[in-house]
Amino acid sequence: MINLLYVAALIVAIAFALIAIYVAKTLNSVSGTLDSVSKTLDGFEEQMQGITHETTELLHKTNELAEDVKGKAAKVDVVFDGVKGIGETVKDFNESLQTLSSEITRTAEQEDDKVAKTVKWGAAIIDIFQRRKQ
Repeated sequence: MINLLYVAALIVAIAFALIAIYVAKTLNSVSGTLDSVSKTLDGFEEQMQGITHETTELLHKTNELAEDVKGKAAKVDVVFDGVKGIGETVKDFNESLQTLSSEITRTAEQEDDKVAKTVKWGAAIIDIFQRRKQ
């Protein structure tokens, strides 16, 4: 019976040794996988730093471009204000021309009788001069 106990202890020791070997292999494999993940994360971190740097530069350039566009838009606003002033001047000039034209037409209509009388007197005077010459 003691022999049986020794055999059982030997079987338990062999099983424990096998379990220890498989656990060691598994841990070694996990260690390799974790090393690979660590290298991948290091590469990813370097890429992220590069992306962050490029993004920061892009943001600065975008801000500079926005300021440039803002300044140019302000300059264009001045041009539009000038064009608006020219438009108002042309409008006022057209109104003045229309007023002048209306005034000339009204005056011509009022003076129509006087012109007709003047033409009649002029014709009469010319007729008189022609008769005297004869």
